[in-house]
Amino acid sequence: MSGTSLDGVDLAEVIFSEENDRILFKIEKTQTVPYSEEWINRLKNGINYSEKGLKILNSEYTALLGNIIKTFISENKIENIEAVSSHGHTILHQPQNGFTLQIGNLPEIAQIVREKVVCDFRVQDVRLGGQGAPLVPVGDHLLFSEYDYCLNLGGFSNISFEEKGERIAYDISPVNTVLNFYANKLGYEYDNKGEISKGGTFNQELFDQLNSLAFYDKEHPKSLGFEYVKEAIFPITENYFTQEVMRTFTEHIAFQISRNIKKLDKKQKTKVLITGGGAYNDFLISRIRYFLQNIEVVIPDKTLIEYKEALIFALLGYLRLKNRVNILSSVTGATRNHSSGNIFDF
Repeated sequence: MSGTSLDGVDLAEVIFSEENDRILFKIEKTQTVPYSEEWINRLKNGINYSEKGLKILNSEYTALLGNIIKTFISENKIENIEAVSSHGHTILHQPQNGFTLQIGNLPEIAQIVREKVVCDFRVQDVRLGGQGAPLVPVGDHLLFSEYDYCLNLGGFSNISFEEKGERIAYDISPVNTVLNFYANKLGYEYDNKGEISKGGTFNQELFDQLNSLAFYDKEHPKSLGFEYVKEAIFPITENYFTQEVMRTFTEHIAFQISRNIKKLDKKQKTKVLITGGGAYNDFLISRIRYFLQNIEVVIPDKTLIEYKEALIFALLGYLRLKNRVNILSSVTGATRNHSSGNIFDF
């Protein structure tokens, strides 16, 4: 799995089993392989590439990803692999135009890895009229049904929950795509534990401008890409001091999350599971807890925080190999539930 935060490639060895109509999982070996500075820049700027430039990028990223996966398998002596399930990396995401591109999903990847590869999960959904995102909610439904809400804090925040017997999910707001951008301006890779944001000054005017963006009042299904950040967020935030933006944007993230989580009418506390890199941002979590008083906010162990998305993309591959539904139309807005992903044999 490679996400918009550009932390690197997350790899996880996952073993699935089934018992009493439940899918059980065990995460074994894990690793995050960070990107080089060159690759971070190429992936950041891919959105601006020509068609020819994108083809070259796709080919070279497929080789990079294939070799990262091959090395992970070799170094950890992983055997009897049913398949490698790979998300690739999103460069363009324009479902409104019937288009999404995840590079690293060319057939050559199976030749490099020397294993069966299941990949490119989003394209079919967009062809069926869906957003092609988010895809994680099917995993929330099958693997984490004990939580009322599953919240992921990565490049963007996204949420998933059951409503009237259907799984609902959508993106809420940008998170690390914005916070990392401004931390980089100050010479930091990211805002460690939210300390930079915490020390900034809250700006009510900026807060109000951000909250008035039309996306937040749109009905789901809806999803976000880096294009949105460039077009809608940066033109607003560029007029303010960096640390002021980070402090105010953190408050904005927490506030928008609170708008999408409600206390459920039941005997036990409403439970929210938080995963993704943003779970390490102590200041952001404290602001989320402030807005979600009387709701139980659960931060799981390190492995689940960091590898939940990799786990769920492994699940998507597992389901695809069995030709079972791995994308829910109630989440993406596609015309039907479907089993998505290309299968490449070496």
